[in-house]
Amino acid sequence: MEIMKEDKVPQDVRDFKSSEKVTKLIYAVDKDGHYAGHESLGWAPENESTKIAWEESAIKLKEIEEAVRQNKVSPLAYFMEKSMMTPGILARYVGKWAWQVKRHLKPKTFAKLSENVLEKYSKVFNVTIEELKTPF
Repeated sequence: MEIMKEDKVPQDVRDFKSSEKVTKLIYAVDKDGHYAGHESLGWAPENESTKIAWEESAIKLKEIEEAVRQNKVSPLAYFMEKSMMTPGILARYVGKWAWQVKRHLKPKTFAKLSENVLEKYSKVFNVTIEELKTPF
């Protein structure tokens, strides 16, 4: 394994989210042989793959938004995708089983949820119960 030297920390200009100054911390060896943190603008291949991943995520979120509008899935699916959660992850946050969360993705089941369960979901997603029920 090759050790990164401080003069080799990637500084490729980002070509996405240009309005934000986003850097990441990379550890590299300085001239004295000690590890030190250095800000990096990223590495072009990493930046490109991240850009593609965010574009795919935006497309999937739009698809889920449309499915919610058509009453094919509950609004819970939208918030899960927006937060990049799986039913298993969300289940752990709200104290449910993954199969229960999957059931709550069905519009008819979601419509029957108690205020208590809706409150748990709304806290996880940092929205009101009303926003959870009608996200658009």
